[in-house]
Amino acid sequence: MSESKPKPSSPSQPELPIAGAAAESAAPAPKPEGNGGSAHIIVEEAAVPHHVFDPANIEGPFHRRVDKGFLEYASYVIRDRAIPHLADGLKPVHRRILWALREKDDGRFIKVANVVGHAMQYHPHGDASIGDALVVLTNKRYLIEGQGNFGNIHTGDPAAAPRYIECRLTPLAREELFNDELTEFVPSYDGRNKEPVTLPSRLPLALMLGTEGIAVGLSARLLPHNFPELLEAQIAILKNQPFKCLPDFPTGGLMDARDYQDGKGSVTVRAKIKVKDESTVVIKELPPGVTTESLTTSIEDAARKGKIKVKSINDFTSEDVEIEVRAPAGVEAEKLVNALYAFTDCEVSLTSRIIVIRDNRPVELTVSEVLRANTEQLVALLKRELELRQSKLEEDLYFRTLERIFIEERIYKKIEQCKTNEAVHTAVVDGFKPFAAEFSRALADADIERLLQVRIRRISLFDISKHREEMDKLKAELAEVKKHLKNVKAYTIAHLEGLLAKYGPQYPRLTSKSSRHEELDAKAVAFKAFKVAYDRESGYLGYKVNGDEFKLECTKFDKLLLVFKDGSYKVVELPEKLFIGPELIFCGFPERERVFTCAYTDRNASYLKRFTFGGTILNKTYNCIPEKSRILLLVVDTPKVLYVRYKPAPHQKVSQQTCNPAKVEVRTPKTLGRQLSIKDISSVTPEPTRGWDDSVATTEIVFA
Repeated sequence: MSESKPKPSSPSQPELPIAGAAAESAAPAPKPEGNGGSAHIIVEEAAVPHHVFDPANIEGPFHRRVDKGFLEYASYVIRDRAIPHLADGLKPVHRRILWALREKDDGRFIKVANVVGHAMQYHPHGDASIGDALVVLTNKRYLIEGQGNFGNIHTGDPAAAPRYIECRLTPLAREELFNDELTEFVPSYDGRNKEPVTLPSRLPLALMLGTEGIAVGLSARLLPHNFPELLEAQIAILKNQPFKCLPDFPTGGLMDARDYQDGKGSVTVRAKIKVKDESTVVIKELPPGVTTESLTTSIEDAARKGKIKVKSINDFTSEDVEIEVRAPAGVEAEKLVNALYAFTDCEVSLTSRIIVIRDNRPVELTVSEVLRANTEQLVALLKRELELRQSKLEEDLYFRTLERIFIEERIYKKIEQCKTNEAVHTAVVDGFKPFAAEFSRALADADIERLLQVRIRRISLFDISKHREEMDKLKAELAEVKKHLKNVKAYTIAHLEGLLAKYGPQYPRLTSKSSRHEELDAKAVAFKAFKVAYDRESGYLGYKVNGDEFKLECTKFDKLLLVFKDGSYKVVELPEKLFIGPELIFCGFPERERVFTCAYTDRNASYLKRFTFGGTILNKTYNCIPEKSRILLLVVDTPKVLYVRYKPAPHQKVSQQTCNPAKVEVRTPKTLGRQLSIKDISSVTPEPTRGWDDSVATTEIVFA
């Protein structure tokens, strides 16, 4: 462990590696001398008084045991439970399931319960985790073929019990995942069996399958990608061509991958919704992780909260998703579609973080880096397979040559008179000496033993012509193998093209990747499902109030501007039932730039002003006229004419006037405005009121 200086002010904490082998426990370190230091320092008793408890200076066997145990646990969870390995793209439980299937594979379906029981020889965490992982792996289609009820990824229905369902390896898994000669084995958890460290996979399984894992302080999410597109990308890598891979989900959907940068970032996936008629839409495909049940629940919840209006929801899903959503009269289907995307699980966002185990440690990679590593591994595996095949062919040719000479030259006759093993051995060696030029290597004792085991029947029925034909086939095959070894890259490309031709049509892309989703403004697509009213008699305002004033149709996101007679105003959220008193004179939606015309009076004079409320803080009270003033008029926009009537007074000649409010500048709510009159005003209205005398000559107020 690296040395660290003691920190008397805080407890020393062990450095937690991201992953790797569990840290070894540290032995108690001696007290430092001079300028030396150590990872663990035992403080002398004299340094800390006995009556003071300082956890920073406590270090004992229990603390070291906890530190070591936690590091071992964290390392184990990261490497052996939650995070897939880069080499084969599998978590340990998946690898053990596939290995158990390989050991029991005879081409026929096997009871899942039997597979789970066999896998428990390698996986120490119980049958439930194995069974669940097997069902998930089967539903991903690539490696395990199921028979029976393995659940439904669309409806979320669970699989049947393991004793009722069967499975087997797919041809793709049999051909591309296993090779005992290239597999490294380690003892299982109880030491009774051998299990593979990783499978010699020739497939980019990490990106094919996709997976999620949560470890100690670490989480990974690999989104599944389309298998044929991954093969095409590997071919492009080998040809030094550009490539791009995007996720593909088994539930389909419409994907917007603008924020998905080579495996980093996120994708937005929408359900595929078709408009059936003017008031009905049908959901045909789902986003990943969403089931028909959870989707209908989210629609019902949004309708209950007033975000959308829905008349009925009918789920006709069987093999394919089909959820019919009907809107009430007056609601267009197109608007319903936008509302479903904005307020329900018809649209989800998935964040990608590719973390895999490489060289016994977790690393964060991109899609390109994972694919390049998988492609390098594929080239190396194919090269090793070719080398093994070359070695076997050369050995087969060598022995067949020995066998031909042994029979044709009747070397076996020379051993008939030999009475000891040494004599037999010498006779065979001497018999082959004239033909040494035909051999690729010297004759070994094992070769002689193998020749001596050739049966008399084979010797008597030996056909030289057939033998030469077999030799020619072996030589042709050996020449082809050597040719491939000279250009392994071309051989790898041919291998990938063969896989693409064979399996490409079986795995078409399910998620559309050409969609660019328009940004939906939730406020713009929300339905006006709430009717707000004001009851002046009770003083309550809200959408659960029965009143006759200020009836407004609102959405869940709307705010309300409330203005009172004393000039105070505030902005509030949509209330259910809010007591505000009987002094409300205006209730509407707050608009920053909307012009209001206001006339008010104080103790000395009356004033007229135009203003915009501008920005406000929610639930904060403001004033738009001076204190102890009273509003005479507050209207939206600017009337063409205002009709001003004065209260009767002695010697008053003018009882009514008009004014043009457009001549008043638009200011802020705090502005005083222009003086209307110093007389007591009875009313200011945008229309002539009862009692207005049209026969009297009316003058217009001139603003100073």
